Amino acid sequence: MPISPQLGQDAAAANMADIKPRYTPQEALIEANRCLFCFDAPCIQACPTGIDIPSFIKKIATGNPTGAARTILSANILGASCARVCPTSVLCEGACVVLDREGDPVKIGRLQRYATDHVAERKVSVLKTPAKKTGRRIAIIGGGPAGLGCAAELTQLGHSAVVFEKQPQAGGLNTYGIAYYKMPPQVSLEEVAMIRQLGVEFRCGIEVGKDIAVAQLEKEFDAVFIGIGLAGSPRLGIAGEELPEVMQALDFIAQIHTRPLHEVPVGRRVAVIGGGNTAIDAVTQARRLGAQDAAIVYRRAQADMSAYDFEQELAKRDGARFLFNVVPVEILGSDGHVTGLKLARAEKVGGKLKPVPGTEFVEPFDMILKAIGEQKQAGWLKQMFPALELDARGVVVRDVDTGQTNLPKVFAGGDCANGGREVVNAVAEGKKAARGIHAFLDGHKVSGPVQPSRLGVKDGAPVGSGFDRPIRVPELEKEYFAQVK
Repeated sequence: MPISPQLGQDAAAANMADIKPRYTPQEALIEANRCLFCFDAPCIQACPTGIDIPSFIKKIATGNPTGAARTILSANILGASCARVCPTSVLCEGACVVLDREGDPVKIGRLQRYATDHVAERKVSVLKTPAKKTGRRIAIIGGGPAGLGCAAELTQLGHSAVVFEKQPQAGGLNTYGIAYYKMPPQVSLEEVAMIRQLGVEFRCGIEVGKDIAVAQLEKEFDAVFIGIGLAGSPRLGIAGEELPEVMQALDFIAQIHTRPLHEVPVGRRVAVIGGGNTAIDAVTQARRLGAQDAAIVYRRAQADMSAYDFEQELAKRDGARFLFNVVPVEILGSDGHVTGLKLARAEKVGGKLKPVPGTEFVEPFDMILKAIGEQKQAGWLKQMFPALELDARGVVVRDVDTGQTNLPKVFAGGDCANGGREVVNAVAEGKKAARGIHAFLDGHKVSGPVQPSRLGVKDGAPVGSGFDRPIRVPELEKEYFAQVK
């Protein structure tokens, strides 16, 4: 039978409430004073946007949250979103010196939220744009984190930026694809409003290539930035995939962001196919919206899951099940609706995972969510920009420092150029591309922020902040232990 909403308004709102409530002023003060305010701060090197973390925390400790927000937003225009969605354990907090000393890092993300919420609620504008404009106009294709980071930086450099976004609202995954209990869409929309106040023009509901031609953009604008992200999940290629209760996990999450929570249809027994963070978000939200049973179906072992450990633990605490080393072979249905999922044990044959004959079994489900990775946008990119260079993965080849592609007037950043990383990486790449466009148009190079840092430095040479050379703590630890051995 068709799926339907499972909870009433109050229960749905309670279950999807913020998992990390904002600090009170007293809590923020206590946490801020745990910081050692390192002069040689590894947390800055671990922030892809290069936020001066000790500086903003010091401002909170001295009763200046507005100044703290200015420090944050000057480096990362989406500081409010990133405060909620960044995997801080592998970025700034994972590099925190206090973690090594006490076993518990300074809660940088929550302090960042405290500061950015302070100015957002009070409608305090902490950023300004130059009075003198350059007269240059740049088209931004895609209103997600990369596009927003690029547009905001261009505007602050004196240029005019116009964002073309095919969705009704800008913000990309921040608006449509983040787990609701981590961040409701209103936070993202407030960031879009702040960027609009800087002078950025948004043309939402406009799809480039359909509603406006690339040739027109190239004619009317001095440069073009591509920040379109990735496409949806590929097909499973099994029987039953056309049934109405089979959908992409991101489409399910988008419903949560665009409809009242108590009106979102969800199955009583939900299977989520995949092992990444989107799969975890989907299975957890299915449980919180009233699914009696929700399970992750993953073809490999738990150790192979790309989802962060803390995300997996959250799903387990919410009652999600995990089925490992199994592959779906058929989606079962009756009267045109999903009734179950036939699975088989998986084994590697010729380097590929295949179902083992004779090991099939059936799990009863009435909703199937696909979270098996997002596809590259190679087809769209080649259609829109035939001469644009793509690599073997189907992502845009560009200068990582400037975002410039083999087409001089075309720049790129975010998931379509890095293959898929975090929101904070997309913001940073958009900002780098804006500076690359600025140098391309006006010949003026913008650099910084810079700090010397012990962490990850070869031969003691000073390097820039994480904005110039971002690090990830697990990668550094792997490199270090390899050297020790």
